[in-house]
Amino acid sequence: MPWPDGPWRRDLRRRLSAWYRRNARDLPWRKNGDPYRVWVSEIMLQQTQVATVRGYFERFMAALPTIDALAAAEEDSVLRLWEGLGYYRRARQLHRAAKIVVAEHGGRFPSDPQHVRQLPGIGRYTAGAILSIAFDLPHPILEANTIRLLSRLLAYRGSTHSTAGQQLLWHAAQTLLPARGAGTFNQAQMELGSQVCRPRDPDCPHCPLVRLCPTFRDSLQSKIPAPRPKPQIEAVREAAVVIRRRGKILLIRRGAHERWAGLWDFPRVVCDSPDASPTPAELTAKIRAATGVAADNFQLRTTLRHGVTRFRITLECYEARAAGPGMRKKPAPEMRWITLSELPEYPLNTTGRKLARLLA
Repeated sequence: MPWPDGPWRRDLRRRLSAWYRRNARDLPWRKNGDPYRVWVSEIMLQQTQVATVRGYFERFMAALPTIDALAAAEEDSVLRLWEGLGYYRRARQLHRAAKIVVAEHGGRFPSDPQHVRQLPGIGRYTAGAILSIAFDLPHPILEANTIRLLSRLLAYRGSTHSTAGQQLLWHAAQTLLPARGAGTFNQAQMELGSQVCRPRDPDCPHCPLVRLCPTFRDSLQSKIPAPRPKPQIEAVREAAVVIRRRGKILLIRRGAHERWAGLWDFPRVVCDSPDASPTPAELTAKIRAATGVAADNFQLRTTLRHGVTRFRITLECYEARAAGPGMRKKPAPEMRWITLSELPEYPLNTTGRKLARLLA
């Protein structure tokens, strides 16, 4: 495809910058260029909508206002602040990275690209966002909104997830960067992609770049970027069991390679059939295999439905009693018997918290 020339790029920068000055949203992480605030916001915004992140960001900053505070916090406290935001690995990596910044960089977020990329949870996009926004260094970014925007500005009809597509778009992002103000320019691209150049029903009449856009000219908005093949959805039935013993209930901490790693959860097992409820014998055997606890008298309390990646999960929530002497083995990293009043102190996944509220 013909590569945009110098006058086209200069016109784009001028139009986009003028639009952003008038239309930038007032977001809490934009109030200053503190690298810590920029970093936390970018981690939270990965695969998460701005409207969802806003409240979480403000609570997180109020509780952990500095890198030193984050590094010194207990992991459970960090996860509790993150609870409900999803993709909990982000929180655990953020916590680990803060410890590295304190230990190796004196608590100051590094501006050296090599050091930034070595931190847990920071890839090419996140590094580019932090370095450009916080330090005004000329690093490009490429995320969902800018991928869509650049694809339409280049009328690129190939797969944006292919190697060739990624190389083209990263090159375009680098080429378009101005000599100064890279961070503001990158934010303007994301803002335009989010607010105007939307996936469906883009607001082309109000786009400052409409005269520069071949996708608009050729009415290809519904075809660019090329749609990604939808994953095949698999139905799964799980059971979460609240096991009671002498006024306490059992919690398990999820292991490093399990879903919701680091969070606490009620004993949870995958049922044999996605279409039928488990029998008491099945529940007894699976719970004992998972926890070492013999449980019986299973009572269904509620059924929840949710999705995780490509799985559509029907979660049956039971209460049961510990029928044996207690835990005979500990296959999970950690298990605890706690009182109901202690539940709010433990970080749980979303369905676990719903079940906890039902118990309360």
